[in-house]
Amino acid sequence: MQECRLSATEIACRRGDRILFRGLSFALGPGDALQLSGPNGTGKSSLMRILAGLLRPYAGQVEHEGRVALTDERLALDLHLPLEKALAFWGRVDGVVERVSALGLDDLLDVPVRYLSTGQKKRAALARVAASGAPVWLLDEPLNGLDANWSGVAQGMVEAHRARGGIVVVASHLPLALAGLCAIAIEAHAPVDMLP
Repeated sequence: MQECRLSATEIACRRGDRILFRGLSFALGPGDALQLSGPNGTGKSSLMRILAGLLRPYAGQVEHEGRVALTDERLALDLHLPLEKALAFWGRVDGVVERVSALGLDDLLDVPVRYLSTGQKKRAALARVAASGAPVWLLDEPLNGLDANWSGVAQGMVEAHRARGGIVVVASHLPLALAGLCAIAIEAHAPVDMLP
């Protein structure tokens, strides 16, 4: 696996007249995992998009080494294509032809993505990230909609990725069974005009 690192320095995120969070810093290296938690609306998903480079922080900076793969509430799979073709698209984009079979999707490859259940879509999104070859995984609520069995399989995949030297950041309300997991709780802040 290629070298990887991910760091955030004094990150702040503003949405409208609100600072969702500020002063957030961390540094992750190979094998590290970080869980982001906090009430709805505090900016966990926005932070994930900032880390992926899809949003600019209001303040601070993000640095990373190694490719980054994100899965969030936007499925990033063509809903009208059969699952196999939807995953193959990302394989071509990522330059990877490997398929992840550990997530039990083999019997669903001919099913259009729009007909998959919530849990099946979550497993497909994780399969896309796992097959990407990216050493940095950003997983926004990856266990929502998964039963206990598939939750365990997904967490096992995360642990295997870390064992190979990958980095994982997980935004989740659910408890995670990951060894040596660091955690950051994001809290709501005041409107901008109330800030010093």
